[in-house]
Amino acid sequence: MAKIIVENKKASFNYFLIERIEAGIELKGSEIKSISNRACQIKDSYVVIRNGEIFIMNMHISEYKYGNIFNHDPLRVKKLLMHKKEILKLQLKIKQEGFTIVPTKVYFNDKRKVKIEIALAKGKKNFDKRESLKEKTIQRDLQKNYKDR
Repeated sequence: MAKIIVENKKASFNYFLIERIEAGIELKGSEIKSISNRACQIKDSYVVIRNGEIFIMNMHISEYKYGNIFNHDPLRVKKLLMHKKEILKLQLKIKQEGFTIVPTKVYFNDKRKVKIEIALAKGKKNFDKRESLKEKTIQRDLQKNYKDR
């Protein structure tokens, strides 16, 4: 069972999430310790593909409180670990169909390795966002009425 560290709730509001993919992250020791303390944020982060490699930008991992002079840079560009075929498939979809890649959650998997879930996404227009807010309030009201019974 995966232990979720941080979730990007704004991603599902701002984008239509088409396909979700799991990837590993190349991290340093102090970054892993900070992540286990839940000192991580992916709200403003995004994913880019450069030279056949995939990177996550603006992922903030706070410095480890008990670290020494070898502590990490909080906004360091982190490489994601994926197979070459998966990266090429994502790159093709980005170029042809105008998708973007957004991180949705960071978690520890069963083997205590830090994984990140990224999603192939298409941006929502303002009327789509209003529609999703309307659906959310309807669902909340239905749940409230169901609890009252």
